[in-house]
Amino acid sequence: MLHGRAGELAAVDRLLDGARHGRSGALVVRGEAGIGKSAILDHAAAARDMTVLRGTGIESESELPYAGLHLLLGKAVDRIGALPAPQARALRGALGIGEPARADRFLTGLAVLSLLAELAEERPLLVLVDDAHWLDEGSAQALLLAARRLDAEPIAMIFAVRDGHAPAFGAPGLPELRLGGLDEASAAELLAERAADLAPHVREQIRHQAQGNPLALLELAAAQREGRLAAETAMVRPLPAHSRVRRTFAERIAAVPPRTRTVLLVVAADDTGDPAVVLAAARRLGATTEDLEPAERRGLVHLVEGRLDFRHPLIRTVAYQEATLHQRLAVHRALAEVMDAPQYADRRARHLAAATTGPDEEVAAELERSAEQARARGGYGAVAAAYARAAELTPDPRRRGRRLAAAARAAVDAGRLDQAERLADEAAGHLTDPLELAEVAEIRAALAGGQGRQRAAHDILAEAALSVARRAPQRASGMLFHAVEAAWNAVDFEAVAATAGRAAALGLPGGERIRAMARVADGLNHLGGGDMGDGLAALRELVAFTGDAGPRESATVAFWHLLLGDHEAAHDLAAGLERQCRARSALGALPRVLGLLARAQLLQGRHREARSNAAEGLQLARDIGQPEGEGLPATVLAQLAAIEGDEEEFARISAAALDHATGTSPLRLACARSLLDLGLGRYEAAADRLTEIAAGPARLDGLSSMPDLVEAAVRLGRTGPAREITAWYADWAEHTGRPWALAVASRCRALTGQDVGRHYARAVELHREPGGRPFEQARTELLYGEWLRRARRPSEARTHLRAALETFERLPARPWAERARTELRAAGETTTGRAPDDLTARLTPQELQVARLAAAGLSNREIGAQLFLSPRTVGYHLSNAYPKLGVTSRAALAGLGLGPSAGPSR
Repeated sequence: MLHGRAGELAAVDRLLDGARHGRSGALVVRGEAGIGKSAILDHAAAARDMTVLRGTGIESESELPYAGLHLLLGKAVDRIGALPAPQARALRGALGIGEPARADRFLTGLAVLSLLAELAEERPLLVLVDDAHWLDEGSAQALLLAARRLDAEPIAMIFAVRDGHAPAFGAPGLPELRLGGLDEASAAELLAERAADLAPHVREQIRHQAQGNPLALLELAAAQREGRLAAETAMVRPLPAHSRVRRTFAERIAAVPPRTRTVLLVVAADDTGDPAVVLAAARRLGATTEDLEPAERRGLVHLVEGRLDFRHPLIRTVAYQEATLHQRLAVHRALAEVMDAPQYADRRARHLAAATTGPDEEVAAELERSAEQARARGGYGAVAAAYARAAELTPDPRRRGRRLAAAARAAVDAGRLDQAERLADEAAGHLTDPLELAEVAEIRAALAGGQGRQRAAHDILAEAALSVARRAPQRASGMLFHAVEAAWNAVDFEAVAATAGRAAALGLPGGERIRAMARVADGLNHLGGGDMGDGLAALRELVAFTGDAGPRESATVAFWHLLLGDHEAAHDLAAGLERQCRARSALGALPRVLGLLARAQLLQGRHREARSNAAEGLQLARDIGQPEGEGLPATVLAQLAAIEGDEEEFARISAAALDHATGTSPLRLACARSLLDLGLGRYEAAADRLTEIAAGPARLDGLSSMPDLVEAAVRLGRTGPAREITAWYADWAEHTGRPWALAVASRCRALTGQDVGRHYARAVELHREPGGRPFEQARTELLYGEWLRRARRPSEARTHLRAALETFERLPARPWAERARTELRAAGETTTGRAPDDLTARLTPQELQVARLAAAGLSNREIGAQLFLSPRTVGYHLSNAYPKLGVTSRAALAGLGLGPSAGPSR
C-alpha cells in the first residue's frame, strides 16, 4: 500500500523524528477513500520508541459528545488526576466519567493538551486519528486546539481525513499532506507483488480501473480471484476509484450468508465496538457468534484491543448503506433494547430515534433528555442534532417549535450558523406566542451580529421587544439594550436615539441604561446639538450600571473607561478580568480581555508587555477558532508596528487582521496606518485618511487619532480644518478632565498657531501629572523642542528634545527617535547616542511572559496552568531566556527586576 510514497513517508518520518527530539508537530493527511491514509498511519504506528494513542472517527458517533476523545484516551483516564483541577474536572465531565458539570470546550481542549504532555513525560508520544472527518465536534475542537498549541513537547499528531463524500474537517494553521493516486509504475509494482497470481492482462485492467487508488488495486484483485470481477478483453470506461471500491465491498458483503450480513449491519450501526452489545443485539435478530466467523475469514471485520471493528472504515459505510430500510430499522431497535444500562442512555435515545419513522412523543422526550445530558458535557453540536431530531418526532406543533428553537440556540453555540438560521426559521413557523417568538428573534439577532449585520440585529431585537413589552417588560428592556448596542456597532446613532425613545415611551425597567447609551452617542458625536459633557456624564452612568457583570460585559466597561480617557481604570479592570479568566480557564473571553489589557498597557508606555499580551490574545483566538476575537489584539500589534515605523510588520499584521475584521477593527487599522504615515513623513496620506474618518459616522471611534490629523493637516498648511478638529478634541478633553488629554489638546492648539509658547508650556506641565501617556508626552516635547529651536532658543530646545529622544528610544519609536536626534544635532547637541539596551527587548513575547512569572517564584507547572502551556514548553522558553538575559538560575532571574508581569499579577 506504500509503494510510490517515498516523499510522503519522509514527511511523516521527519515529524516523528522531531517529536523524538522534543520538537512537537501535527500533520493532516488528506485524500480520497482508499488512497493510503490508513497505511500512512500504520507506518507511523510502527515506531517502536514512541507511545501510540490511536483512534478512529465513526460516522454513527459524530453527534455523540466527546465520543472520539473517549475512544482515543480511554486507556489514559487514570492520568487525568495529574492535571490542574479545573482541567481535570472539565475533561472528566466531557468524557462522562466524573460529576456532572457544564463542560467548557476550550478548557477541555487545554485538558487534552495537558494530558498528552503528561503522557509524553515518559517517552515520545504519537497520536493518530483515522477518519478524523467523522469525529464529533467536541473531540475535533479539543484535539485541534491541542495540536495548535503544541510547542516543545515530544508529541506528534497525525489526522487522516477523507476528501469527497465526507464532512469537511477544517484545520487552519496545521500543515497538510495530500495523497494523490499512484503513478503507473508504482501501481504495477504493487499488483506484481500482491496479485502475482493474476494474468498480466488482468492486472493491467485492474490498474486502469483503479486509477492509482491502492485500496482499489487490492480489492479489485481480490474480487477477481473470487470470481466477482470478470476480466475484460477491451478497455472499459473507468469509474471513480471510491465508487469502484464501494461496489467491490458491496459485492463481498453480499457474498456472505444472510445472518452474517445481519451481524455486519449491527456492527455498522453500533458505535460502542463492544462485542457483548453487538452480539446481544444480533441474537435478537436471529444471528449468533458463529455467524461472525465468515466475515472475519474474509477480512471484513476484526477484533482490535477488545473492540469489534471493520478492517477499513469504508466497509462500515457500505455495510450500512447497502442494507434495506426495514433491516436498518430492525437493527437500531435491537440495539436500543440491549442498551438499557445508564451509561448508554444517550446512545439508546439515538437508536430509538433511528428506529422510529413517525411522530412519537415518548421517543422525542427521551431525545430531549439526551440533549440536555450532552449540553452538560459541552457537546453543543450533539445538543442541536438531538433537539432537531426530537422536533421531527414531536406530534404537537407548539412543542415542536420549542424544540426547534432549542436546537437553533445550540447550533449558534456550536458555531453552526447556517444550520441555526434554518432551524430558527422553521421554529418560527410553528410558534405563535410572542414570548416564544422573542426567543427565536434573539437567536436570529445573534446570527446577524455574528455575520457582521449589526443593523439587521438591531431591527430584529427592537421589533421583538415591542411585541413582549407589556407581558415581559424586563425582558423587553434587555432586548432593547442589546438592540441599541447593535445599532451602536453599526454606527447608526440615529437608530440608537430612536430605540431609546421607544424604551422611554414604554416606561420599561432599566430604561435609564438605554437612554444613557443614546446620550453618549448624541453627545460624543454632537448629533442634533448634543452636548459633549452630557455624553461623557452618561458614559460614566453606564460604567456605574454594570454591577456584577460577566467577563464580556466587564470588557465592554473597560473599553468605556478608555473612551473616558481613563486608561488606568481600563488597565486595572482588564488586568483583574485577565486573572479571573486564567483562574477559570475562560478561554472564550480571554482574547478580547488580553486585547484590552494590551491597549491600556500601550497607552501607559509599557510596549513590551502590550506586545506580549496582544500576541498571546491573537494566537489564542486562532487556536480556539474564534476569528472575531483576533481584531482587538491585532490592532494593538498594528499600532505598535506603526509607532516603531516597521512597515513590513505592519503590512503583515494588517493583511491577516483584515481577513477577519469586524466592527471597528478596519477603522482602528486605518488609524494605525495613518500614525505610521505620520511618523514616516507621509503627511498627505495620513491627513486624507483621517479626514475621511473625522467626517464619517464612526468619528467617535477615531477620536484618539484626531491629534494625528491635526499635526498632519498643519504640516500641509490646512490650518482651518485643523482648528475645527482641535476644538472637538479639546471639548472632549476638557470634559474628561484627564491631564494627559488636556495636554494633548494644548499641543494641538499650539500646532494651529494659538498662543504657541503658552500652550506648549502648559502641555508639558500637564504631561508631568500622574497617569500620563509617555508616547504622547514625548511627541509634545519633540514639537515644543522643534518650535523652540526655530525660535532661536536652542538651549531650552535641547532639554525637551533630549526628553523626547529618551522616551522614543525606550519604547522604541524609531522614526520619532530619528527625528528627535536630527533636531538635537540642529540645536547644537554633540552626543545623541542610543539609550542603554533593555534586557527584555531580547526576549520573544512568550519568553518574556514566562521569565516574569518564573521571577515571581512560580513553578513550571504553575506557569503552564496560567499561560495554557505544558510544563515542558515553559522549561523550553526559560532555557531560551536564560542566555539572552545572562543568567543561569531562577534566583538570578528574580534579581533582574523584570518589572510588572505581562501575564496575571500575583
